Amino acid sequence: MAIIGPQCFQGAQQGCPPSFAGWLLAAVMLLASGTAWAMAELTPEQRAYVAAHKTATLCVDPDWVPFESVNARGEHEGIAADLLRLVAERVGIAFTLVPTRDWDESLAASKEGRCQVLSFLNKTALRDEWLLFTDPVFNDSNVFITREEHPFIDDPASLTGESIVFPSGTAMEERVRSEYPNLRILTTASEAEALDMVQDRKADMTMRSLIVAAYAIRKQGLFNLKIAGRLPNFANNLRVGVVKSEPVLRDVLNAGVATITPQERGQIINRHVAINVQTGTDKALVLKVSVVFAVVLCLGFLWNYKLKKYNAELTRLSQTDLLTDLPNRRRLMAAFEAELERAKRYGRPFSVIMLDIDHFKAVNDALGHLAGDRFLIGFARLVRDTIRLTDMAGRWGGEEFLVLCPETGRDQAAHLAGRILAAVAAHDFDTGRTHTVSAGVSAYEAADTGDALLSRADNALYKSKHTGRNRVSVL
Repeated sequence: MAIIGPQCFQGAQQGCPPSFAGWLLAAVMLLASGTAWAMAELTPEQRAYVAAHKTATLCVDPDWVPFESVNARGEHEGIAADLLRLVAERVGIAFTLVPTRDWDESLAASKEGRCQVLSFLNKTALRDEWLLFTDPVFNDSNVFITREEHPFIDDPASLTGESIVFPSGTAMEERVRSEYPNLRILTTASEAEALDMVQDRKADMTMRSLIVAAYAIRKQGLFNLKIAGRLPNFANNLRVGVVKSEPVLRDVLNAGVATITPQERGQIINRHVAINVQTGTDKALVLKVSVVFAVVLCLGFLWNYKLKKYNAELTRLSQTDLLTDLPNRRRLMAAFEAELERAKRYGRPFSVIMLDIDHFKAVNDALGHLAGDRFLIGFARLVRDTIRLTDMAGRWGGEEFLVLCPETGRDQAAHLAGRILAAVAAHDFDTGRTHTVSAGVSAYEAADTGDALLSRADNALYKSKHTGRNRVSVL
C-alpha cells in the first residue's frame, strides 16, 4: 500500500507520487501570487480524531483518466488525486491507497470495510446504504457521446431501440437504468472499451462527464465521435464517500474540502487536461484537435447557460397560472405555509382573503368562454393592482382567488377586501354589465393549522355568497 498525504512535505519527496512535485510547485506559485490557502478549521472532536488516526484507507477508480487512475508504480494520480492531496494536507490525515483491479472491486472493498474512503463519486440511493458523503469536491456535466452521424439527443426518453454502454458500476448507469427504460444498457470493463464499442458500432452511444469527453476526444483524436447532448438535470457532483461507521472522518474531510478554492480547482484541471505536444507531431492535427477541444468546452458552457434559462422559465411556468399570470395554487400553498410558519414562530399577524366572482357562469353563458377568459385576465390584473406590494394574490381555482396578507390583522384584511370589492364594482370589464365579487376573511389564531385558517376563510366566503353577494364576511 502507498501512503499519500502530509508526510510528503517533510524532507525529500521519497515515497510521494511524481505528480506531487508538480502540485507542490503549483502551491508555491499560488502563494507567491498572493492567493493563500488556510488549514481546515476543525472542532475539538475532529482534532482529537486526527490525533488518534493519522491515516485513512482509500479506494479509487484505477482507470478514470483524467479524473483519476493508478499508474504502473501503484500511485494515485489525476484531478481527484491532486484534490485529495490538498484535503489531506489541510486536515492532517494521510491516505493509504488500497490496490484494486477496477471500480467494481473498489466498491466491494468499501462495502466489506477494507477501505474507509472512496474518492470522487456521485451520491446515489444505493450508495447511501453504506456511505456518508462530503460536500461536492468537483462539479461536471454528463454528456452523450455518439458517432458523428447520430442526431442531437434533445430528450433521451424519445429514443427507441438504441443502446448505451457504460463501464460497470457507475452512478450514471444506475440513473439511466431507472429513468430511461427505453434504452438498452450494455456494460464493459473500462472507459476505453466503451468508446471503442461506440466507434465500432457495437453500441449507439456512451456517456461521459464533459471533462472526460473533451479529454478523450482531444487526446485520442476521436474525430468520428461527437458530443450529442446532455443528460437532463443530472450533473456529476463528485464527492468523497466515507463508510457510515466513520462519521467524524467524513466531517474532518468535509472541512478540508471547504478550503479548496475555485482557482485551485482550475489550476488542477488545466494541469491534467492539457496535452503535451511531442517533437514531430503533426501541427495541423494538433491545431484541429485544439479547435475541437475549444468548441466542445464552448458548447458545454453555452449548454449550461441555456439550460439554466430554460430551467428558470420552467420553474416560473410550473408556479404560474397560464391564463391570469398570477401565482397558481401550488405556489400559493408554498407561500401560505411559509407565512403560517412565520406567524406561529414569531407571533406575527397573518390573514387571508378568499374571493369568488359573483355570477361568473353567466358571463360564460352569455358572452362565451373567450370573453370569460378575458374577464378573468382583467379581474386578476385589477386585484394585483389593488393589493399592497407585501401581499400575494393567486388563482385558487376557476373563478376563486386567494390573497395572502402577511403582517396584517383581521380588521386590516377586511378593509383591504372592501377596497377590492369597490374596485371591481367600479371597473369597466367591457362586457356591457356591472360585476361584483364576494369575499371571506380569516386571520391566524394561536395554534391554528393551515387547514383551519383556510376553512374559516372559505366559510366566510360561503356566508357572503348566501347573504346577498358583493360583501365581505369575517370569521
